[in-house]
Amino acid sequence: MWNNLIVLSGPSGTGKTTIARALPGRLDLVVSTSATTRPPRRGETDGKDYYFVTPEEFKRRIAENRFVEWAEVFGHCYGTPIEELERARKSGKMLLLEIDVQGGIQIKKKFPEALAILLLPPDEPALRQRLSHRGTEAPEDVQRRFAKAQEEVRMAREARCYDVEVVNDRLAETINEVVSIIRTRRKQA
Repeated sequence: MWNNLIVLSGPSGTGKTTIARALPGRLDLVVSTSATTRPPRRGETDGKDYYFVTPEEFKRRIAENRFVEWAEVFGHCYGTPIEELERARKSGKMLLLEIDVQGGIQIKKKFPEALAILLLPPDEPALRQRLSHRGTEAPEDVQRRFAKAQEEVRMAREARCYDVEVVNDRLAETINEVVSIIRTRRKQA
């Protein structure tokens, strides 16, 4: 049983990474490290932020069934290595997967007992502003991410597999809410 599996997902710009980084200091959990074919961004470290692999290596791992879930997003592949689940199982801690909506749906179908939290922006103008202020993408890429975010919210709601939706309007309050949701779930397990 994987009732110690927590999925935190949502579209780009909803604060997944920021919130995921705040949780280990407040909860007894480990954060899964995903593999990706995209190049590292400034300041990212292989093995900490992501496992950066070539497209060929990623395809090989897919063929070997070494991912619990994977998806292609904006021309790059992202996936959760099976080893991350084993690492958490051995530690006896909860495992937090900070993944996109496609991955969250896949995980919930494989592990229905997992807690799936969908992060949402307060509204579309706030999301557009968050995506624009990152400063890491060109305006056409921001527009593409915004359209994808709208599609992901629609997809998540249609799949009806997320246990709870959390609107990230005020970061500190959102972190507290996510901590409370996870603690409540942990007591029920």
